[in-house]
Amino acid sequence: MATAAESPDLRVVPPLDDGLALRFYPVTASDGTHLEAWTNDVDGPTVLLCNGLGTNAYSWPALLDPGCGVRVISWNERGVGGSERPVDPSHIGVDWFTRDALAVLEDAGVEACAVAGWSIGVNTMFELAFRHPERVTGLFAVAGVPGDTFRTMLAPLLVPRPLRKPVSVSLARLLRLGGRPLTEVARRLPIGPVAGQLLTHSGFMLPVPDVPLARRAVKEFLGTPIDWYMTLALRSSAHPRISLREVRVPTTFVAGRYDLLAGSDDMATAARRIPGARYVELPASHFVPMEKPAEVHALLLELLDRVAAAPA
Repeated sequence: MATAAESPDLRVVPPLDDGLALRFYPVTASDGTHLEAWTNDVDGPTVLLCNGLGTNAYSWPALLDPGCGVRVISWNERGVGGSERPVDPSHIGVDWFTRDALAVLEDAGVEACAVAGWSIGVNTMFELAFRHPERVTGLFAVAGVPGDTFRTMLAPLLVPRPLRKPVSVSLARLLRLGGRPLTEVARRLPIGPVAGQLLTHSGFMLPVPDVPLARRAVKEFLGTPIDWYMTLALRSSAHPRISLREVRVPTTFVAGRYDLLAGSDDMATAARRIPGARYVELPASHFVPMEKPAEVHALLLELLDRVAAAPA
């Protein structure tokens, strides 16, 4: 289904001199779209990471530590980073993200492994588990819910539940309309120490232990045109809630108490619907992997221990 074929569209990433464990490589999706995949090449159990929409490897500092003990394989979504946009513009959304997850697994020769997800990546993770349960040995959901994500947004702002999705979708549509000029402004923003401090003390995002890496993650994120990002978001907003009735693998939910984009109450409810699932709430925003990397990584290792101990 997918091969590590050479892609003329794969961007050239400057070599890292900061000791991060990170390698980019090409994967071809089922419809021929060239994806930019990445791995840390670390010895340890393999985890497939379904990342947050438009985010990148630098958002997971703990997984870029050569001594993290987890081999991660992941990819950048269509039109993000070095991944190209599909020829058919309808080939986006959680359905296609799930196919891309399978392509990354196939390319790596991984039959089954634990799967982690962040934000919209949690939708992808559960969709993969629903469609291909034989490929998933454990589930690690960070700041995300199993479908219908937009209905959980804005909870800390006390927006009534019936209004959350309409408000969030309307905002995404407005940003898509103004995406091109906003993109030009965003790409010119100097993401230096001052900007990093302002962002991580804004309330939308909380302080992080590794400010330089967070700045790098933000700079990469701003490289995606805003109109394309909002197109991806709007298509993802149509993804319905997934049935958790058949989930029987070790599962952990990690929520941010002050998360504006994935309601912790909805994550706790989802955890209660899965036998033996663990729910942990941290004093963080939506950017839990960046704000609490050590705590999140410890919980991932704990999940992998449960996966190793679980019956086949």
